[in-house]
Parts: sequence; C-alpha cells; structure tokens
Amino acid sequence: MPHPTVEPLRPLTQEEQKELQRVKRATSEPLHRHQRAVALLAVAEGQSRTEAARQAGWQGYETVSKLVRRFNTQGLASLDDQPRSGRPATYGVGEKARILQEARRVPDRDTDATATWSLSLLQRALRQAPDGLPHVSTFTILHTLHEAGYSWQKSRTWCKTGMTLRKNKDGVVEQSEDPYTQEKKP
Repeated sequence: MPHPTVEPLRPLTQEEQKELQRVKRATSEPLHRHQRAVALLAVAEGQSRTEAARQAGWQGYETVSKLVRRFNTQGLASLDDQPRSGRPATYGVGEKARILQEARRVPDRDTDATATWSLSLLQRALRQAPDGLPHVSTFTILHTLHEAGYSWQKSRTWCKTGMTLRKNKDGVVEQSEDPYTQEKKP
C-alpha cells in the first residue's frame, strides 16, 4: 500500500519561528507543547518526518504529518490540545469558584457542626446553601481543591485527644475516657 501524499509545511513567519523556539527552550511549558514545537522546527529545518518524530520522542511519522496539517491551517494554536469528545464539564469557573469560596470560609461550629472541613461536610454545606451546588460530589470538590493547590493534612486534628462529650440528664458533660491520655501522647 503506497504512503499517502505528504503535505509540506508552509513557511514559518518570524513570530511563529520565535514562539516555537521559545516553547522548545522553556522548561515550564507542558510536555505536549514542547514535543510539538520540536517536531515543527525539525520539519522546518528540512528533516524528514521520521527524524522529527524521533526528536520529539514519538514512534512514527504519522503524528508529525497530522501536526503539520494542523499547523498549516491553525498556526500556533496547533500546539495546544484540541477539545476532547465526550460529555462537557458540568462545573465551570463560577461553580469551582463557589467551591473554593466555601472551602476558604471558616466553618461555624453551631451550623456546620465542625471546626474544620472534611470532604463530606463541605459537600453537605454546598448542597444545603441557597446559592450552592445541589448535586456536587466529593470527587469534584477534591479535584477542585487539588487544582487550587490545597491538600489534605493528615496530622491536623480538631478534637481534644482523650476527651468526649456525653449527653445526660444534666446536659452535655465533658468526660475523660482514658486517665493516661497525656502519657500516651507523643
């Protein structure tokens, strides 16, 4: 079976050449943008598609051919990923901002029944708020918090160690469970 005809790379403008060189050298660029810039510059220098693919870290020349075709029509926008198929994201920028706003809020001990947020308590607060998100999942909250740079700190506690609150006829009484609690603390 003969190879399909190869579309040649159009001549690069000076701005495109500078941007591709910048993306190739930049260490902060995502890997896919770097690889695409390396492949396009190699083809622009007259190297074969196979050699350009090898320099970019790809297996075959077909990826470079598709990239050249995209670059000829889209220009520098071909360095970015194209939209994926499937269901679009349910929560946009506004909803994610609402999740972060709620997470940054210090919980009220009376209404929220906690001193610090857990995923399930944050979910409940967001679902019950009048301007909240009635169907938000803990996975969405976790993913949004990770994107914003938050992490769960295992070492943080919000209860007194060894103390419990008991309800009896006289009301709520703080009761020590273990007399050796202080000795057991690290």
